[in-house]
Amino acid sequence: MGVSKTDFVRGLQCPKMLWLDSHRPEEKIIPEEVQIKLDEGNAFGDRAMSIFGAYVETTCYRADGRLDYKRMLEKTSECLKDGTPVICEAAFSWYGNYCAADILKKTTTGYELYEVKNAPAVRKEFLIDLGFQSFLLKKCGVAIEKCCLILRGEQEGEYRIEDETDAARGFERTADRKIWTFSRLKKQSEEPCVSVGEQCDEPYRCWYYEYCHGEKR
Repeated sequence: MGVSKTDFVRGLQCPKMLWLDSHRPEEKIIPEEVQIKLDEGNAFGDRAMSIFGAYVETTCYRADGRLDYKRMLEKTSECLKDGTPVICEAAFSWYGNYCAADILKKTTTGYELYEVKNAPAVRKEFLIDLGFQSFLLKKCGVAIEKCCLILRGEQEGEYRIEDETDAARGFERTADRKIWTFSRLKKQSEEPCVSVGEQCDEPYRCWYYEYCHGEKR
């Protein structure tokens, strides 16, 4: 039970949130307006796949409709071996820790990593996400030369690219320090004792807010 990029971002916000994701997901409450934003973000990401032209997407599903991570990893490996210029949802695993990079663009000497966010400006949690991916891809032997965010432009259908390589490399070190701590946390049977506080709403309202604050559904 390794750590994904979502686990990593959520674990930094609150370790208890990460533990609840693994042990008590039935307590999760996602407000309708939040789900709408998540769906819009997924649609935005799908549209952004073609920003660099033709691409190969590695997303694969099993017969039951769930993601086929094994096949995604295999397909990504095939694309890297074949020198595919642009890979979307490129999947990587290192000691069970996992991420799927939104866009991986080949250069003459390595790759550029792009994370797509349906937002008008850079936020810290985006950089954390980007840094975790860069850390994991490097551990998998991928030469990452640049780390960028693809954000929403001012006009409908426009994109804005921000080079955040330096910031991402800073969070690579955070990933190196925290990844095994979070992996152990996900496996432990005892619920961590974390008092409610600012982390319940920052950088966003936790989906377990009602659970931790003792509020009834």
